[in-house]
Amino acid sequence: MNSHQRPSMTRRQFVTSSAAALAAGGFIRNAHASDKISPALQQTARGPFRVIIDTDPGVDDALALLLAMRSPELKIEAITPVAGNVPLEWTLPNALRMVEIAGRTDIPVAAGAKSPLLRRLVTATYAHGENGLGGAVFPEPKTKPVNQPAAEMIRQIVRKFPGEVTLLPIGPLTNIATALNLDSELAGLIRGVVMMGGSLSGGNITPAAEFNIYVDPEAARIVFQSGIPITMVGLDVTRKTSLTEDHLRELQAGQNPVSQAAATIARNAIQHNRERGFVVGPNMHDSLAIAGFIDPSLLMLKEYYVDVETTGELTAGETLGYSPSAGDLQRRPGTEKDTSAMNMSIRGSAPTLAGTRTSPVVRDKFIPNAKVAVDVDSARFFNLLIGRLSGKQ
Repeated sequence: MNSHQRPSMTRRQFVTSSAAALAAGGFIRNAHASDKISPALQQTARGPFRVIIDTDPGVDDALALLLAMRSPELKIEAITPVAGNVPLEWTLPNALRMVEIAGRTDIPVAAGAKSPLLRRLVTATYAHGENGLGGAVFPEPKTKPVNQPAAEMIRQIVRKFPGEVTLLPIGPLTNIATALNLDSELAGLIRGVVMMGGSLSGGNITPAAEFNIYVDPEAARIVFQSGIPITMVGLDVTRKTSLTEDHLRELQAGQNPVSQAAATIARNAIQHNRERGFVVGPNMHDSLAIAGFIDPSLLMLKEYYVDVETTGELTAGETLGYSPSAGDLQRRPGTEKDTSAMNMSIRGSAPTLAGTRTSPVVRDKFIPNAKVAVDVDSARFFNLLIGRLSGKQ
């Protein structure tokens, strides 16, 4: 078996193996005790690993795509644009532009969803400009997308390489959820999801919600409840990755098409931020998720049960994290650590006086479904990002 392969897992097998790994101790680098990286995560730094990048370019998406295509650790099976930062009529050609700039027209690009599962599309043109690239202008792409819809391409690739494909979504999760809805067995065949999205410390489009989850919270909930191993790289860490003038100068000094294109996008994005009154450059949200997959030691991870609010008038798209970890448990006098938190119920809202339904139990026991990034080595991240884009690495 190659280093990047693992047998396909059912959801039950995944939960069992995860529990066994946790029982062995030191499974992940976490914020409480262990500073070890799991063997599975260490493997990621070696590669190459089969991945599908689901994206809504977007300034930081564009740089993330360029980083991915400059990284030998990744074998990119497909890029699947989705509507998000800007409509699909922009995210699709922007993805094709990045493929051409990187000289990677061998990578198939498949058009994805034009709108969320159940909602009207909300975009972020206020942050990314009308064309998604902060106003940076590139020629119309000559490369054409494949005829398959994104969700079907995701399904077919995962089926072709069961247990080998990691999904790297850095936009709304509409395409991923659609693929899971198409094929009830698909979740058990996916190696994992490393996503940019969510936050346990407040949002960036509302006080509660991060943009990618806010745009399609129903899709996000499908993904988080799928049983797929998830790593969530959210605002808790991406807010620590502001692009600077020094980074721009390094990109401008790079003598290759990728570096020059990245510099053009970065220059426009920094200027756009200044015009909006921000004193720092844009955060490299999506590039951090890609970098965290390439080199997991950049991130500190903590295990959570994460769920998504879908019905709140003011909180739709909020990601809620429950984590009764070893450092949080209390000791009873004369006993071992109290494990009552591990048996806590995760409950829904209290019933109303007008209704007859009882308060639903979402989970009767705490079982983590995600590793959440809670800290980042920002300097090493930018060394990787700028180094790869500029051609120094």
